[in-house]
Amino acid sequence: MSTIDVAGTHWRWIKNAGRVAGAAAGLTAISAGLLMRQAAEARRVIPMAEAPPPRGDGLYGAKFGGKPLTLVILGDSTAAGYGVHRPRETLGALFATGVSRRLRRPVRLYRLAVVGSVSAGLPYQVDAALEHAPDLAIILIGGNDVTHFSAREAAVRHLGDTVRRLRAAQCRVVVGTCPDLGAIQPIKPPLRWLARRWSRQLAAAQTIAVVQAGGRTVSLGNLLGPMFEADPGRMYSWDRFHPSAEGYARAAAVMMPTVMAVLGTDDGVALPVAEDVRALSEAADEAVRAPGTEVAPAGRWARMRRYRWFSSRPAAVAPVPSGDPSDGAVGYTPEDHQVG
Repeated sequence: MSTIDVAGTHWRWIKNAGRVAGAAAGLTAISAGLLMRQAAEARRVIPMAEAPPPRGDGLYGAKFGGKPLTLVILGDSTAAGYGVHRPRETLGALFATGVSRRLRRPVRLYRLAVVGSVSAGLPYQVDAALEHAPDLAIILIGGNDVTHFSAREAAVRHLGDTVRRLRAAQCRVVVGTCPDLGAIQPIKPPLRWLARRWSRQLAAAQTIAVVQAGGRTVSLGNLLGPMFEADPGRMYSWDRFHPSAEGYARAAAVMMPTVMAVLGTDDGVALPVAEDVRALSEAADEAVRAPGTEVAPAGRWARMRRYRWFSSRPAAVAPVPSGDPSDGAVGYTPEDHQVG
C-alpha cells in the first residue's frame, strides 16, 4: 500500500539507491546497473498521477442526531484515497462511516491529506486541521519519504511534532506507519530488499516518535501484499499500484479497532485478543514485523495489542444502497452489512 505517486519519482529514488547501496554494500557496476534497469521498468509499468482523488468531506450519520465528532485525515495519497473513483471508497469516508455507526452519532469529515506529500508537508496540514478543532486525527504518511530519499530523522521529527500539536489541542491521534514498499510488485529484487529495509526502519522510528508524543500507531507493513498477489485484479486500482476500493477497505478494517479504542468505546470489536507491554524500542521493532499491531503509550513503556478483526476475520464489502452517504461505504464488521 505504497504512496509512490509518479513514475518519475522512481527514477530519482533508484539512482540514489544505487549510489547508497553501492557505497554501503560494495555493489559492482553490474549490480548498480540492474537497479537502474529496474527504475526504467518501473517507469513503464506505473503511470503518472492523472487527477486528484475524490473528496469525501461532509457529514456522516446525520440521522443519529447530536453534536458531530470532527475527524481529520492527514498524510499522503493513501490517506487521500488515490486510486478510487467514488468518495465513499476513500479511507476518510470509510473511517467516518465506521465511527458514526459504532458511536451512533454524526461524524464530520475533513480530508486534508495531499497526494505526493512527504512528512515535511505535515505542518501545513495540521495548521488547517486545527482550524476545525478536531476530536480525532488519522494520519498515514511515510512512503514518499522513502521514495524521495528524505532524511529519516527530519521526517520522523515532523511527524512527532504533528502528533504533539494535535494532542495539545485535545485531539486523539492514530497513525498508520510507513507501508512496506518491498511488497509492491513492480519493484523487483534487489531493489525490493532495499525498499523493504528502508520502509521498516522508517516505520519503527515513526512508532517511537508517535508514541512518545502521545499518539497510537498501527503497523501497515506488507498488509496487502499476500492479498494483492492472490488477486491483483481485485485488490489493485486502475494504476496497478495503489489499492482498489477493497484494498482500502482492508486497511480501514485493520485500523478501525484502534480508532474505536482511542475514542474510549467499549465496543467488542475494540477488545484485544493479544496484549503485551515492552520497552518502546522493542515494541516498535516487533510491530514492524507484525502488520496490524497497535502500539500505544503505557507510562514509561509501550503497550502492544492485536485485535480479533485483524487476526481472524477477512475484510468485507458492504452493499452500497442509496440515500445517506453514511450507508454507502465499505463496512468493517458483519453488523455493518445489515445497515441500510
